[in-house]
Amino acid sequence: MNIKEEDLKYLKLLSKNFPSIGETATEIINLEAILSLPKGTEHFISDIHGEYEAFNHVLKNCSGVIKEKIEIIFGESLLEKEKNQLATVIYYPKEKIEIIETLEENMELWYKKTINRILKVLQLVSSKYTRSKVLKAMTKDFSYIIQELLYERGEEKNKKDYVEGIINTIIEINRGKEFIINVSNLIQRLVIDNLHIVGDIYDRGPYPHKIMDRLMGYHNVDIQWGNHDILWVGAACGQKACIANAIRICLRYSNKEILEDGYGINLLPLATLAMELYGQDECKRFKPKLKNKIDEKDLELVSKMHKTISIIQFKLEGEIIKRNPTFKMDDRLILNKLDLKNNRVELKGENYPLLDNYFPTVSEEEPYELTFKEKEILDGLVRSFRNSEKLQEHIKFLLEKGSVYLKRNSNLLFHGCIPLDEKGGFREVDIFGKKYSGKRLLEKCDQLCREGYYDDKNIQARDFIWYLWCGKDSSLFGKDKMKTFERYFLEDKKTHEEKYDYYYNFSNTKEAANRILNEFGIKDRYAHIINGHVPVKVKKGESPIKGEGKLLLIDGGFSRAYQDTTGIAGYTLIFNSRGKRLVCHEPFENLKNTIEKCLDIKSTNEIVDYREIKLKVRDTDIGKELESQVKELKKLLECYKKGMIKSN
Repeated sequence: MNIKEEDLKYLKLLSKNFPSIGETATEIINLEAILSLPKGTEHFISDIHGEYEAFNHVLKNCSGVIKEKIEIIFGESLLEKEKNQLATVIYYPKEKIEIIETLEENMELWYKKTINRILKVLQLVSSKYTRSKVLKAMTKDFSYIIQELLYERGEEKNKKDYVEGIINTIIEINRGKEFIINVSNLIQRLVIDNLHIVGDIYDRGPYPHKIMDRLMGYHNVDIQWGNHDILWVGAACGQKACIANAIRICLRYSNKEILEDGYGINLLPLATLAMELYGQDECKRFKPKLKNKIDEKDLELVSKMHKTISIIQFKLEGEIIKRNPTFKMDDRLILNKLDLKNNRVELKGENYPLLDNYFPTVSEEEPYELTFKEKEILDGLVRSFRNSEKLQEHIKFLLEKGSVYLKRNSNLLFHGCIPLDEKGGFREVDIFGKKYSGKRLLEKCDQLCREGYYDDKNIQARDFIWYLWCGKDSSLFGKDKMKTFERYFLEDKKTHEEKYDYYYNFSNTKEAANRILNEFGIKDRYAHIINGHVPVKVKKGESPIKGEGKLLLIDGGFSRAYQDTTGIAGYTLIFNSRGKRLVCHEPFENLKNTIEKCLDIKSTNEIVDYREIKLKVRDTDIGKELESQVKELKKLLECYKKGMIKSN
């Protein structure tokens, strides 16, 4: 082995971490052993849209993987109801045990059986990891005890007595409940090695802030931003149009609690202005979608607030469009085309009747100018969003763990699309006077998102964050325009139509999928594009598998607002040592029934690719990094042996 002079400098630095032949050899052996372990399980989830309970359950059961492990271990040796109860105990240990305590006559016997069963599950899910990694995943409570029970469960009588003695003592000193909680949490942690959130945590559902809290406590997660996520990035940095959109969507779905309770946003001034402006207006077009969530009095107030912030939004968006000609969104300038005297609006040379013509704050001369009170309220909202500690904490985490796209283990992950032209080529997009396409376009979008959030003076970048939410060439949005005004004010459904990017026309072809994968340097035969954003309408016969198997559309369908359209609660994806499989979920009923009746989300599996030979760590991106480390350590070992570096 020839060691170059420049390599020798690096190896001398490396020798500080591994200062002897023995330590270097030990690390090589350790890394080679890790490379031979089975590949860890990756879990892909998208379009959660604030549905915390359903998301949390899918996270806890790993899209059915834990139930699968229980089936492998116990098969027909346990009744179905016993396996269901064991699974529920692992998902919700504290809550389920509290219920069992009120029903079970012999809790000592129940604890003994359950602890033995749950330890068998732990043994199986921990078998693909090193002892060191399992130890790091444990909390301090019971760490030593779990190690003893996990690695000393031999068949010899002495070992059996030893194990039984530990379990009996745990029960005798009334620590059975705490022990099961600890082991259950460890199983949940080990069953998923890496969690991928393929966009749209925010909007529609009531608890995106709870989802963010959950993700911040998760051991290994990455996020590919969706347009709804990037909207909240813009709102958090004080981009006014993003703030107006975020508030409008919360009001549209009766989710004021996200703003007021979740993030401490003060909506009282907005409510006051809404009553002042629309006290006598029914605001029928602005009734929230989920009316059953609020009483009649609140419904009336929310409708008026909804209309107030919508008009403010249209004004703010008009100003952005006018100061950014490269956005090419002049067709979204609508307020200046209103004819309120004749109750009409002109779009593309055609006149359409308005369903609502009461616009008390829109001036005929300057339709996009905010009134004094609108400016005052908006300034207060900007302060409120920027000073919300919880929101800023969540958005910084979103930026730290997130990106526009991700390459991982021969898969390309992004939320929306890669903008294509009518021939299927990569469309050039003008960003402030410079053209970008394909991979470079997504990288530029990623850069501008970060600049916009962290640089207070970069107004252009902040405008671009709004553009990514709804712009015609946005890879996160993937449509020609967002027709919010038309949906509120026009009856003609044709005016509501939003055309999808050419990407969605070509996504059914293998050639287009491979062209995109090649653009990002991915050429593996098992490579896939993994997308969210567009709900799969299963009830209409749509399939989540596109491009002759190269593109997987996993819009989770967690949002209850979409489930009538899709017919399911969407898809998740599991990628383990045996390959990939799509998991189709039925809607999550409710947490109370799930725990009390040991119900699980009903799911069905569809194999995407199956490997006869198990994938190992060496077949992954991390494996390639470890192999590189082994190569350098072997060079260091050679230097020690040849006396080129002194071994201590």
